[in-house]
Amino acid sequence: MHPRTLIVAIALGLALAAGIIVAWLSQAPREPEAALVLPEPTALPAFSLLDQHGSAIDASVFEGQWDLVFFGFTHCPDICPTTLQILATARRQLEERGVLPLPRIVLVSVDPERDTPDIIGRYVDYFGDGNLGITGDLAEIGRLTSGLGIYFQKQAANGDGYNVDHSAAVLVVDPDARFSALFTGPHVVEQYVRDLPILMAGS
Repeated sequence: MHPRTLIVAIALGLALAAGIIVAWLSQAPREPEAALVLPEPTALPAFSLLDQHGSAIDASVFEGQWDLVFFGFTHCPDICPTTLQILATARRQLEERGVLPLPRIVLVSVDPERDTPDIIGRYVDYFGDGNLGITGDLAEIGRLTSGLGIYFQKQAANGDGYNVDHSAAVLVVDPDARFSALFTGPHVVEQYVRDLPILMAGS
């Protein structure tokens, strides 16, 4: 074979191989980078609580849509408002990109003593429309959190009231009301924008 012909053949072969690799990579399923995906989705524990309208709800409130669930409280000075704002920004960016369905943002209060339905309702509304606030009996909240591995503990009161220590994770709940993944933090908008479409497409 003429040297020039050989070079052309090699170049064509390399180009073909590169094309095959690129095509394979484009079709290969992407994996979440920040989200921790459970090996098997887990049904939510049974509970009986209240939404921001004072209506009784149970685990079925999580059926039919994707939810981003955060456990916090309205008097939280930093982590809670920051996390909810990150979730709201990520949701808005997903909407701008035409991603559907959009996940719902859910705040479950770990301070029901102060977080009445009306108070938590006004709080979640600050971060956008369609958000869900959940409060109610402390024992019921404890049942839900313990079943999901979420920690919270009321601290001793001081001159400014009291604080509540709590986990900072955001749980991803699928439309079958199953805990399927979580973001442990630090929370970053871009991580949600990248990972959520992958998680929702992989259900």
